[in-house]
Amino acid sequence: MTKKAIIIRGDGTGPELISCTMRIIDAVSPNNIEFIECDAGAEYWEKNKGSSLIPSDTMDLLENSDACLKGPTVTPTIPGAPRSVAVTLRQKFDLYANVRPIKSLSKDDSNSIEMLCIREGTEGMYSGLGFQIDKDTAITIRKITRSSCTRIAKFAFQSASERNWKTVVPIHKANILRETDDIFLDEVNNISEQYPDIAIEDYFIDNMAQQLYKNPERGDVIVFKTPTDNRTDYIKRLIGLPGDVIQIVDEDLYLNGIKIKKEKIENLININCGDEILNAIFFKETLPNGKNYIAVYRNDGTMVNSDKFIVPENHYFFMGDNRDCSKDSRFLSSVGYVSFNNLVGKAQLIFFSSDKNKGSFFKFWRWNQSLRIERFFKKIL
Repeated sequence: MTKKAIIIRGDGTGPELISCTMRIIDAVSPNNIEFIECDAGAEYWEKNKGSSLIPSDTMDLLENSDACLKGPTVTPTIPGAPRSVAVTLRQKFDLYANVRPIKSLSKDDSNSIEMLCIREGTEGMYSGLGFQIDKDTAITIRKITRSSCTRIAKFAFQSASERNWKTVVPIHKANILRETDDIFLDEVNNISEQYPDIAIEDYFIDNMAQQLYKNPERGDVIVFKTPTDNRTDYIKRLIGLPGDVIQIVDEDLYLNGIKIKKEKIENLININCGDEILNAIFFKETLPNGKNYIAVYRNDGTMVNSDKFIVPENHYFFMGDNRDCSKDSRFLSSVGYVSFNNLVGKAQLIFFSSDKNKGSFFKFWRWNQSLRIERFFKKIL
């Protein structure tokens, strides 16, 4: 049976992109698809004007077709211009899921990226609800419904399940847009109960933009400038992202109210802490994203309990792995929360290591005693 597909070449780069796409389709040689080219976009509207960027005959064909291949279309920004082609089509045909696959072509598997960006395309700022009160004042309504939140959440979890992916990342602004985004997060959590093997890791939208730019993750060992002087380099493990709540209760680390998994691996080992020798216990801690590391706790720990630390926007919370011998974000007056702008980079490996009680980098005549060769060029986990 022959299928019918509408081709909208669009404006700007649209025609070029569609031409390349059609070459690929022609190479596949589908003989059961009828392609029909139609007008739509800014160039059409500038010539013909009217109340829509999509002519009525194009819309009629779309209603009776099986698919549409649309190139990018320019939306005029002049006052009184019609809404965009994309938003018009989404509203008309209830195309609620904007799906954008992202995959790197790098041969280096350690830096490869594969994810699916799924965005609600018919509500929020795409609702098209707004009005002008007077010549100086206008209002746009960001409409969110529970039913639409439910279906976009279902789509995301189902997509992850089909690909055997283990994490869904809801992106929101619930700290500011409380009424609407609380509904969204509520439905994401409700749907997640149907997928117990898929974890949720939510982010504020501005924080997510930072993640994509510099991508610090919980568990990374990061070099940063201390906030007190913006000059001294510290190196600590990233525990809390913006919006996270961190607390130590009975020597256990809690992240957003959830106790971090902690397994004892070595008992009562003597370690150096400045001029003091501590009797310590080694644990393996595992964060919600699966990253694990070795954390060292003093047997008679000095920080058994703490207040709640609420990480501000655009800031991060760091802790040293040697929990009772580390000046870190727990000490608000000396380190505290670290701004994104203070991050230098992620530590990848140990280049040089020495026991400062036996010597230092500058006392090369004592290297035979102080160097810890077993640590050289060791990858940091």
